[in-house]
Formats: sequence, structure tokens, C-alpha cells
Amino acid sequence: MSGAKNCPETPRQKMIGMMYLVLTAMLALNVSSDILNGFTMVDNSLHKTITSSEQRNKSMYADFEALSAQNPAKVKEWLDKALEVKRKSDSIYNYIEGFKVALVKLTDKDEANDSAYVEQMIAKDNLDKAGEYAVLGGNGKILKQKIEGYRDFLVGLSTNNPSKQQMYKSIFATGKNKEGQPWEVAMFEMMPASSVVTILTKYQSDVRASEAEIVQYLKDQTDVKDFRVNRINALIVPNSHYVIRGGRYSAQIVLSAIDSTKKPDFFVGNTPLRNGFYEVNCSKAGVFNYNGFISLKGNDGSINKYPFKGDYIVGEPSATVSNEALNVLYRGIDNIFGISVPGIASENVSVRVDGGTAQKISGGRYNIRANQDGNINITVFAKIDGKELPMGGGLYRVKYLPDPKSYLHYSDAGGVPRDIQDGTLSKRILNSPSVTLIASYGEDELVKANFTVTSFTMLTVYGSKNANGSHFSREQLADINQLEGGEILTLKNIKAVGPDGKYRSLGLIQIQI
Repeated sequence: MSGAKNCPETPRQKMIGMMYLVLTAMLALNVSSDILNGFTMVDNSLHKTITSSEQRNKSMYADFEALSAQNPAKVKEWLDKALEVKRKSDSIYNYIEGFKVALVKLTDKDEANDSAYVEQMIAKDNLDKAGEYAVLGGNGKILKQKIEGYRDFLVGLSTNNPSKQQMYKSIFATGKNKEGQPWEVAMFEMMPASSVVTILTKYQSDVRASEAEIVQYLKDQTDVKDFRVNRINALIVPNSHYVIRGGRYSAQIVLSAIDSTKKPDFFVGNTPLRNGFYEVNCSKAGVFNYNGFISLKGNDGSINKYPFKGDYIVGEPSATVSNEALNVLYRGIDNIFGISVPGIASENVSVRVDGGTAQKISGGRYNIRANQDGNINITVFAKIDGKELPMGGGLYRVKYLPDPKSYLHYSDAGGVPRDIQDGTLSKRILNSPSVTLIASYGEDELVKANFTVTSFTMLTVYGSKNANGSHFSREQLADINQLEGGEILTLKNIKAVGPDGKYRSLGLIQIQI
């Protein structure tokens, strides 16, 4: 323990500390021959396992190739993935082999040979060269990256098998150890050269075993020799059960759980269908039924028949048009319409307006604006089989907005906005800059529209005063300030204009002081 400035170490304490360090180093260097012999035995056993795995993998690839030759439509996709596994497995296996050979040559120097077997190593107990080559030389990080890349590749191929994914993550784990050391430090620093070579051989064995696992997994995906269904149903997949007169009914007839490499034959009645598509021209409205069967040759050569039934509806052209605001269409504002065609998706419906414009808001909602007086015509179209067909519509009357009511708008003592037509207010409130005349439909409005007051007249005991705009003029305020309590001011001749451009005269407002 090192001392503080007021309690320095004695010469005896320094000597004891140095002797402890020397003893620790000697113990670290003293790797017994029994342990080294154990590494030799394990390394030899791992090489035998690798040889066995390589023979098994070779046989598996040969079987895969034979299956692909028999049924390339089904097997080739999986064989290509298996061959990619072989390429990547050979690549990392050979890199580890080169890593081992380089480490042995660095350790044994002139006495080294090209073999990476532990039993042929000279300096099996060397503790420096593994760290020098892997940690200081940076080769350990490169090896770590290659192991991680190979691991992620195997995990990506096992997306439908979480247990296999976890297995590969565990076998090729490269995280820090319990002491927080990086993988390459824990793996190589101050480790006997023979133990490092043995561990690397173990990684090579894991590569060959994992290669076998993933190739077998890919081979199982082909299902070449098995017909793994316990029930086969005939299905009809129509484009739509509802058809507009003049359109076409289209349906695909398929077998569920069918082997896609075996092509069945399809019949409606006794008429064969091309590729299972059934189409008829729909010239009459009504409900129509049809039936047929699908024939499929079994594995024993027998012909199996699977019956089916279907129906469809042919309707007259029609459209549903509803005005979501009112039953009339007003000039100058947005008129929101809900427009749909039964059996037709909203994206295949369009609207045209003669005398106005239509803008789609969302789904089946449209903003329709009139740009002329009188009437406008709304026509709805549906896109069917690539053609736009008229579905109907209607003639709508264009009207000006109804007249609003006039109000005096102010804020009370609590700051709450108020609107009045007849009531009592103080001169203090009337002198507030926020007091203004407005025109609106009030709380029960059915149509949203903004109106602007353009002028008005104020009548008091002091005479009549006019104002342009919606605020009291200075002359009007001067008269208001002369009024006594209980006296009345009347606002009349109130003129306002709406979004439709029409000017209108509004009713009186009476205020008692």
C-alpha cells in the first residue's frame, strides 16, 4: 500500500512489494506440463471432429445438388443460399487457419512448420506472442469482426427459428468478459500459445458444425419429398362480389395448401379455364351462381377432383351523394359532400362539377364550390377495369348565404367574450378598443361563413352619427360618453358583406347605458 505524503513507505515495505510482484509473475509463467499436454489432446480431438463434420457436410451438399436437379423450381432458391453458407464458412475457417499458422510461426520462429497442430508446437507455454500478434498487432480485432459477420449471417438465415438464432449468438459471442475486458484481450493476452491455438481450433469446429446445422435447416425448407397438408379446399378469389352493369366479373379459382410446382386443371361446369381465371360479361342485373371443380393428379397417379361453388351480384349503375352541411349548395363557401359508389373503393371514385369545382378532402369526402348562379351539375365516375364509367349524380341549386344577425361583441369584467343584440352595458366597456360589431349566425349556426361589417349608424339623444367599418368612430364615442345612466343608443343601418360577395342590411342593436 502506497503511503500519503505524511506517511511514506519504508525501504522494507518497498522491498516486500517488489518481491510480491516478482512472485506473481513467476506463478503466471509456471504453466504445468500436464495442462499443456491437455491442450494437445483437446486440439487433436477437435481436428478429428472437424474432419468428420467436413465429410458430413460434403455429403449433404451432394444430396442438395441432387434434389435441385430433380426439382429446380422448388430447390434452387434454397441451394443457392446453402452454397453461400459454404462460401462464407470456408472463408472464415481458412482465415482462422491462417491466424493459427502465423501465431505458431511467431512463437516457434525458425523451428516452426506450416502445421497449426498443438502437438507439433515447440514453445507451447509462451505467454507473450499471442498477445503480441492479436492485441498489439490488431489481428484480434479483425478476427472478432469476421466472427461477428459470420454470426450475423447465420442469424439472418434463421429468421423463422429464434432458438437457432440464439444458439449462433451464444456460440460466436464476442462481448466483454466479466471483468469488462474486450474479447480480443481476454482471448489472447497472457495466454499460453498452445491454449490459444486450441481455442481457435474449437472455433473452426464450431464453424463446420454451424454450417451443417444451417444447411440442414435450409434443406428442410424445400419440402421436396413431403406433401404436408391434411386438407385441401377449393377457393374462389373474386376481384369483387359486386359488379356494375357494363363491367366484368373476375375471380381466380385456387386450391389452398396446394404444391405450387404441381399445376391443377380448372373447370366451370365442364368448360376449362385458363390459369384458373373465370370472367363473364355482365349485361344484366341480378344475382348469379356458378360451380365447377379442380382436378389434381396425386402422387400415385390418380386424378382427384375438388368441387367449388361461387356467386356474384350485378347491380345497376348508382351513386350515393349526400351534402354533409345542408340540402342546398351555397356560393362563396366550402360545401362538404360525402360521395361513394357501392362496391367501388374511394380511390377509384372521381367527381366532376359543371359550374363549379370539386376537391377531394379524404376518403369519400369532397369540397364542392360553386362559381356561377342558378344550378350546377355534379357527376360521379367510377374506375372499373381501367375505364371511367358515369355512376350518376344530380342537379343542385346555387343559393346565396342566408342573412346573418348583427351583434355587439365585447369582453365582460372577467375577460369572457360576449355577443348581445339588446342589453345594458357600461360606458367603460363601450369605450374598450375590443368592442366591435359583428355579423354571424350565432351559436346555432348550420353553415360556417365569415361576414364583415362595413358600416353602421348610431342614434342617441344627441343625434345620428355614421361610422365606416365595425368600430365606433370618435364622434360616436364622444356622444356615448355624454349619455346618462338609463339612456339608450341604437345601432341601425348595419351593412355587412359575406364570402359570397353579397351586401346585406342587418337588424337593430339597442344598448342601455
